[in-house]
Amino acid sequence: MTTGPADPQPPAPPALLSAVTKMRDAGVSDTAVAVFEHYWHQLDQGSTGTLAEADLEPVRELEALTDLAPGADPGALGRTAVVKLNGGLGTSMGITGAKSLLRLRGERTFLDLIIDQVRRARELSGARLPLVLMNSFRTRAESLAVLDRHPDLAVEGVDPDFLQSQEPKLRVEDLAPVEWPADPDLEWCPPGHGDLYVSLLSSGMLAQLRAAGFRYAFVSNADNVGAAPSAALADWFAGTGAPFAMEVCRRTPADRKGGHLAVRRSDGRLVLREKAQVEESDTAAFGDIERHRYFNTNSLWLDLDQLEETLRARDGVLGLPLIRNDKTVDPTDRQSPRVVQIETAMGAAIEIFEGATAIEVPRTRFRPVKTTDDLLLLRSDAYELTGEATLEAVVDPVPLVTLGDAYATVSAFEQRFPHGAPSLREARSLTVEGDWTFGRDVRVRGEARLEDTGRAGEVPDGAVLGEG
Repeated sequence: MTTGPADPQPPAPPALLSAVTKMRDAGVSDTAVAVFEHYWHQLDQGSTGTLAEADLEPVRELEALTDLAPGADPGALGRTAVVKLNGGLGTSMGITGAKSLLRLRGERTFLDLIIDQVRRARELSGARLPLVLMNSFRTRAESLAVLDRHPDLAVEGVDPDFLQSQEPKLRVEDLAPVEWPADPDLEWCPPGHGDLYVSLLSSGMLAQLRAAGFRYAFVSNADNVGAAPSAALADWFAGTGAPFAMEVCRRTPADRKGGHLAVRRSDGRLVLREKAQVEESDTAAFGDIERHRYFNTNSLWLDLDQLEETLRARDGVLGLPLIRNDKTVDPTDRQSPRVVQIETAMGAAIEIFEGATAIEVPRTRFRPVKTTDDLLLLRSDAYELTGEATLEAVVDPVPLVTLGDAYATVSAFEQRFPHGAPSLREARSLTVEGDWTFGRDVRVRGEARLEDTGRAGEVPDGAVLGEG
């Protein structure tokens, strides 16, 4: 029996063709383009990527790092690569370069601390432990210039970085790529950190790591100073045989807005639900920290062999849940055209891999810096830099720092703390509502608040704020 020719595929919509052409002209890989097309069609069909509370169950007790037996075998760490997401510019903090090059303690930057953590882990375990950065086009040159000053970090057969992808921002009204001649760079956006998987594949980094003898990857954000390599976690992960594991922490009232782990009723798999995936009617349940007790630290463990197999089987399209992010093309101009950014979360891959798991870790492994509030706290004497190249709190609980709008950008923050952070070791909280410049040797005790007087003020040298 003969068969006729296959039915012709319907032509792609003009808006999609324009976006794909723009990506190919910019040199975006074929695999990344295919992933973009997958999500564009979901958007066009009205998908919002929401996860309904009625479809989820809470996660019960998980295994905890603190419960693992001491004396981990360092062998698994010897087959592990450290991958740091380093594409962020810290635009919400007014940073124009790589966020990882922001000063953290003295003259030491986030990247300096990461380098020290890798070196220390090598000393303790004897592991080769390559450090690999997932850079963006904007962070690559300056970050590699730093790594060039540390030739001992190099591992034969493994490049020091690979590039994340980029995609066009789309007009809300027709999902065509937006044009913004005032700053063409703003026509582009990263596809969220879920791009990790396709970028590992399309860049060749996944093949490099496996060819060099690495079975596992520990992945974390460059701005999480608590995410140090761990022989205990590497040993645990290797022992599970799982393709994927997520480090999670217990949620507190401060974590109500963060993504949480849940169990999907339909198949019993773990899933990650981010705030952007929550229907308005489920807002209260999303913020219920007693029901949904674990949040994603964005520190992941990957079995590279199983990742390669899954990516190849799916032609590079893992099918992570869509996150629709509505913004303006110029984030600083609310009058600029409204756009849609297609995003995915790398932690959402937990639902893709059968047998994926999670482990509860202490809060010490989650020290992100998202605001200048976080930066002031980590620069203060409430933390000490240890010989393990980690920042450890010397008080419990750590003080709550709340800075006003005058401190929102790093440059404004630096101007108002010209002599460094005040002493916070005796503080429970510091709230600054006005515009205050701090002098030398300022100490905060108990609960301290500086009111907004309507004009700039100064905190004199040696002042003691708060109780006592």
